[in-house]
Amino acid sequence: MPPALSIHGLRKAYKDVVAVDGLDLEVGSGECFGLLGPNGAGKTTTIEICEGLNQPDAGEVRVLGETWQTGARTLRQRLGVSLQETQFSDKLTVAETLQLFRSFYPRPRPLEEVLDAVQLGEKRNGRVGQLSGGQKQRLALACALVSDPELFFLDEPTTGLDPQSRRQLWNLIEGVKRAGRTVLLTTHYMEEAEQLCDRVAIVDHGKVIALGSPRELIASLGAEHVVEFKVAGAVADAELLALDGAKNLRRKDGSYLLEVSQAHRTVPALLEFLTVRNLPLEALSTHSATLDDVFVHLTGRQLRDA
Repeated sequence: MPPALSIHGLRKAYKDVVAVDGLDLEVGSGECFGLLGPNGAGKTTTIEICEGLNQPDAGEVRVLGETWQTGARTLRQRLGVSLQETQFSDKLTVAETLQLFRSFYPRPRPLEEVLDAVQLGEKRNGRVGQLSGGQKQRLALACALVSDPELFFLDEPTTGLDPQSRRQLWNLIEGVKRAGRTVLLTTHYMEEAEQLCDRVAIVDHGKVIALGSPRELIASLGAEHVVEFKVAGAVADAELLALDGAKNLRRKDGSYLLEVSQAHRTVPALLEFLTVRNLPLEALSTHSATLDDVFVHLTGRQLRDA
């Protein structure tokens, strides 16, 4: 099947910054694709151009085989859009808000079906101004669902939500995936991309710096785990990299972060090394390698702090 979204040589500059700098991407039909990167990386500008809300300076974008120059009216009927922030009328009820959005489409999904999909049936007669942040995000997703679109654009849909609300949104997005719809998702939460996305493009300064499935990108590190520790004293980098299984080393806030292939071999070797040199261990933790570790490996910066 032809790609649901095709982007070639996309560029967009503002007065003081180049937001998107020659970006190339293809999103397959039925795929959940993630744009992962820090704030200011160009994710929102890219998705706004794909949604027809912004004009590029250069490049070509084809959405479901159409361009916005020739197929805008048709595309608006085939897309579902959930913006980074959606302003609803606080005075309307949930049902009235959805009925308003349903009126924009010739063949909308039944109201009750959409309410059930986003688990807002009990709030159907509640006013929007009385909803929690998570419920408003689910309402925004419901408004994107009413047309039964072929392609969803979700721009940082869980930013600012508590963990429970975030998980609820993840379940809704997974339901969209199971229905065979295509999803383009932007986020700066690496765990969100790992949970939801079939493939991920890591974006920094308007360019794609890595592309692949989350598993492929993490495997590219050559290290399955990260051992983070702090000692009362200085240690030479070369000595730590000589430990069994050590692959790469970086430092953060006075701690050492050692990327390793097998933590069960490296940790005992590290403890023995510190004991022999009489260096007291102040803290020690391990975690499986993540997309955040991939970003740090590529840029030398934390994803959240970039």
